[in-house]
Amino acid sequence: MALLSAHWTLVFGLLGNVVSFMVFLAPIPTFYKVYKKKSTEGFQSVPYVVGLFSCMLWIYYALLKSNTLLLITINSVGCVFQTTYICLFLFYAPKKARIQTLKLLVGMNVVGFGLIVILTQFLTKGALNRVVIVGWICLVFSLCVFVAPLGVVRQVIRTKSVEYMPFLLSFFLTLSAVMWFFYGLLLKDYNIAVPNVLGFTFGIVQMVLYMMYKNTKKVMVKDEKLPELFKDPEIIIIDDQKLPELKEKIIDVMRLSAIVCSEMKPAGQDSKEKELDMIEVQVVVPS
Repeated sequence: MALLSAHWTLVFGLLGNVVSFMVFLAPIPTFYKVYKKKSTEGFQSVPYVVGLFSCMLWIYYALLKSNTLLLITINSVGCVFQTTYICLFLFYAPKKARIQTLKLLVGMNVVGFGLIVILTQFLTKGALNRVVIVGWICLVFSLCVFVAPLGVVRQVIRTKSVEYMPFLLSFFLTLSAVMWFFYGLLLKDYNIAVPNVLGFTFGIVQMVLYMMYKNTKKVMVKDEKLPELFKDPEIIIIDDQKLPELKEKIIDVMRLSAIVCSEMKPAGQDSKEKELDMIEVQVVVPS
């Protein structure tokens, strides 16, 4: 019976390695898009910094505990992938995002991880106690990691867009949670098994949301100019100081027109026919 349990533990451990390797490959299309556009756009570095910290933490836990070689192998590969993704993000990210990523990287992966190692090595007595403490840290942190996608879920529901929630990543995370749950259960290591229950649950939620909103398109509404129904009449604004001169010129023009017209009309016509058509001139005096 114990031999059978060891056999299945090895099987699920190997499957967990394979599926987790696929999880580490999932962000490649995202970073290919970043490379093509030379910009990180709306993508964030937090998942990759947290992923690197998680891999480092599980390696430390596996080194303290026996019979966990498969944890060391996959998390070592994970450290390589996550470091590569972080370097690409830093290369293409704008200055503000780059600074925030560096602060998070130093604070979590250097200061945070360093404190965990130092405190457990020098302030904890006995290897068993170190395993228990680091195991609880891994358990709590893994739960936080699996809860973190709730922010993405909220964004998907609000925007009705799955642009920043790749389906492949959600699928392989769910499958990985299943494999590592059975691996931890057969190994009787609940620090490994328990967090993956939550990981499986949130993975299913993400895939359901993806199927709901995958065909939803953003509708961009452009402001259209209303047709010009009315146009303001052209108004000549004249300085009130020059108004008397203008009036005199208008009177002179009218007198000249009257003389010309009277010469052009045949004699004997009624004097009323000699009247000129008046031209209405609108003068606007600025106040």
